[in-house]
Amino acid sequence: MSALLEARNVSKLYRQGPVSVTAVDSVSFTVERGQIALIIGPSGSGKSTLLSMLGCILRPSSGDILVEGEAVSALPDRELPRIRRSCFGFVFQAFHLFPFLTAQENVETALRLARVPSRTRQVLALELLTGCGLEARANFLPGSLSGGEKQRVAIARALAGNPQILLADEPTASLDSTTGEEVFAMLSRFAKESGKAVIMASHDPKARGFADRVFNLTDGRISGVG
Repeated sequence: MSALLEARNVSKLYRQGPVSVTAVDSVSFTVERGQIALIIGPSGSGKSTLLSMLGCILRPSSGDILVEGEAVSALPDRELPRIRRSCFGFVFQAFHLFPFLTAQENVETALRLARVPSRTRQVLALELLTGCGLEARANFLPGSLSGGEKQRVAIARALAGNPQILLADEPTASLDSTTGEEVFAMLSRFAKESGKAVIMASHDPKARGFADRVFNLTDGRISGVG
């Protein structure tokens, strides 16, 4: 049985005139269903670039990324939006919520992109928010929500497409310690209860307590696995 996600010797080079900068250098690892994989490393170590390649936002300069055995990094550009939409959910440090839409409307927007019929979007959005403990805040605009509540809306929105893999880039960086731990616990429940996977990059030391695998990224290379 193949891993849910596999990176094989993945590299990313950026060229600036005659100069080449290696952001990610020959990274290989696998992530199984039900696992949380944590990528740690200093700023500039390549964590965000690696997540962007795993989620088919950036194309690797070399190497392969496989999702359920399919080499998605080899697909033509026209196929990548389908892969992103069907396989991945994304959670970012800055939340990226639509400020003039309520929490529920933000989630409904993702359901619409996932081609969920209009007659069921409202019900499903409320179910997702309820699962994140936000049923009482469904009709609030983001400006009226705390940082932790905004991130939980962002997680509900990321889950709207029923992704196989949730990618989280510094999901607790804007949160206090207690709220950050609640977010990690929510991501852990998603992986364990759904049999899917979470891959996150984080500086937060508490993230280690929720991770099944820890990859230390230094200067674009994995320097240790825990």
